[in-house]
Amino acid sequence: MTLQQLFDSIAADPALVIFYFSIIPITALLANLANGEESAQSPWSYLYSTLIYLVCIPGIFAVTLCAYTFLFERQSFLNVNAIVYFLPIFSMLATLLIIRRKVDLDRIPGFDKLSGLLLMIAATFIVMLIIEKTRIIVFFYGSVASLGVLFLIIFGVFMFGWHKLMGGKPKRRSKAEDWS
Repeated sequence: MTLQQLFDSIAADPALVIFYFSIIPITALLANLANGEESAQSPWSYLYSTLIYLVCIPGIFAVTLCAYTFLFERQSFLNVNAIVYFLPIFSMLATLLIIRRKVDLDRIPGFDKLSGLLLMIAATFIVMLIIEKTRIIVFFYGSVASLGVLFLIIFGVFMFGWHKLMGGKPKRRSKAEDWS
């Protein structure tokens, strides 16, 4: 099954996708109402983390898909399926805004990794757009697979550079340091 076939099947029966992307912000809103001042405590922070991952992974994919479609394929906003292209992004933004009203997102487990991934994908697309607009590589007029390979190579270079820039993994503290 190709992505286009998947998008066509979603367009034919969008009820499940609409339910999925509407239930996550509603759950975040209900969680905000249900917990008091314990928003950053253990069970609530993991619920928020789960909700963020459930909505941000498809949301990041939709942002990437929009960027590819509008920048490289040069399709019009009017010719795309709004449920596939925009609903995940709106649901992601709504969920993040709802959760952020109650909890500092830096206290959510794993959110820093997700925002770092989004930053790396954005930087990779900016570099690919610059390369494509300046026509440095005639490689872009090849297949979609060659574009995907170029994306993965640039993404890997950015990840390697970011890892080196940040000095690798942070050192773990010993138990004795935790008690002091």
